[in-house]
Amino acid sequence: MSPDAPAYGLWTLVFLNSAIFLMFAFSFFKPQTARDWRTFGAFAAFIVALFVEMYGFPLTIYVMSGWLQTRFPGTDLLSHNAGHLWSTLLGEQGDAHFGPLHIASYVFLGFGFYLLSSAWNVLYQAQRGNTLATTGPYARIRHPQYVAFVLILLGFLLQWPTLLTLVMFPILLVMYGRLAITEEAQMRTRFGDAFERYARRTPRFFPRMRQDSIAG
Repeated sequence: MSPDAPAYGLWTLVFLNSAIFLMFAFSFFKPQTARDWRTFGAFAAFIVALFVEMYGFPLTIYVMSGWLQTRFPGTDLLSHNAGHLWSTLLGEQGDAHFGPLHIASYVFLGFGFYLLSSAWNVLYQAQRGNTLATTGPYARIRHPQYVAFVLILLGFLLQWPTLLTLVMFPILLVMYGRLAITEEAQMRTRFGDAFERYARRTPRFFPRMRQDSIAG
């Protein structure tokens, strides 16, 4: 984006970016049940809120403008670079898109979408065979799709933090945690001892560094 180009009020970009990322996520996640749609809907609300502030109306910049102008005099707060608040707050020079946090965000986003895609393929095959999903990412953690969504959200927060998305993020963490527990209760009822054995050897969200066998 050139220095002379407007940084905000670009509602076409808001729509296009929201649509692209949501369709991309939808193609990997493919929600089917009401629970799936709640999961995807919460993710969609985060994405839309993010791009509204990134290209539409910079609510966070306006709310923090007094403090930012005092702390960083001479900074053009309505420039696109200034919207990358982590870079501004850390005093980074140059294009924020090449900063370490922005590069780290690409890693989170890339791995998140890769994990989402891999997990869905395994889950789809398990659903077709009426069996537990226990291979691929499901061999390391019980809820790779929820972890994938969280990684994607973290990637966006590293790029463009806003007050609204920072508030939404812990709410989404709680929501995904509760959905995971509800899902496990249903799997426990459906698969009984098979799920219990799987749950004993497989962590819920954080993979073990070493895949040690569990006796008994």
